[in-house]
Amino acid sequence: MTATPAPRRIWLCADDYGMSPGVNRAIRELIQQRRINATSVMVVGPAAGRADIAALTQALANNPDCAVGLHATLTAPFAPLTLYFRPLDGGRFLPLGAMLRASLLRRLDTEMVQAELAAQLAAFREMFGRAPDYVDGHQHVQLFPQVRDAFLRAVKDAAPQAWVRQCGRALPLARRFDAPKALLLDTLSASFRARCAPARVACNPAFAGAYDMVRGGDFAAVMAGFLDGLPEGGLVMCHPGFVDETLVGLDDVTTQREREFAFLAGDDWPRLLTANGVTLERS
Repeated sequence: MTATPAPRRIWLCADDYGMSPGVNRAIRELIQQRRINATSVMVVGPAAGRADIAALTQALANNPDCAVGLHATLTAPFAPLTLYFRPLDGGRFLPLGAMLRASLLRRLDTEMVQAELAAQLAAFREMFGRAPDYVDGHQHVQLFPQVRDAFLRAVKDAAPQAWVRQCGRALPLARRFDAPKALLLDTLSASFRARCAPARVACNPAFAGAYDMVRGGDFAAVMAGFLDGLPEGGLVMCHPGFVDETLVGLDDVTTQREREFAFLAGDDWPRLLTANGVTLERS
């Protein structure tokens, strides 16, 4: 008689806690319902105040399977915590495209980048009374040239037990070319992963979650594709939320967040996990 294989445990991480009250509320509800098992906190966000963090801490206390990490942020429309961070655009970080170009052209001051990341890690510790379980990056900025080395040094110094997010997929090469954004993340992640081992910083073995959120689409079908072949310990990124004025003023991704929430809060999500032999619970 063949034994049934144990379910694969994966991370389903809701990014952007702290971006807006509506995003925060959706994430907390999913934590309470045990529909996600990780969330990344944007300490520079306008909704990362004391009451927001207290509410998240209570939700986490009710779900011991859920991890909490730092969503390191270095792109607009957010502003740095450190006084002398450069380059800036009107007092804010550079937009995503400009930040990527600056890193590729090696125009960043890595000491300034590391100092800003250290400040965000310190802010997280002040909010939660401890270091983050893991550290990732808003808009995947942790993978950028120059940033990645400063990022790993900052994490190693302030949160040596934390793991970090790499965004390379566990897919055959032939299946990687149909999603340009995900292919770019695969490429950037190869260099990032190569730096993790010498730095003695752990990272997730595989990643999924990149798709065109602005155009939206059938999130149930998207999630089914993300789970296909994802190994034990793999990570799926998601962005649930409720639309509010704060979110509209900060981000292009709005109503798709509500579609993600509706699917994750509904009955089809646990059925999809079971059908794929996947669990969000600790082994």
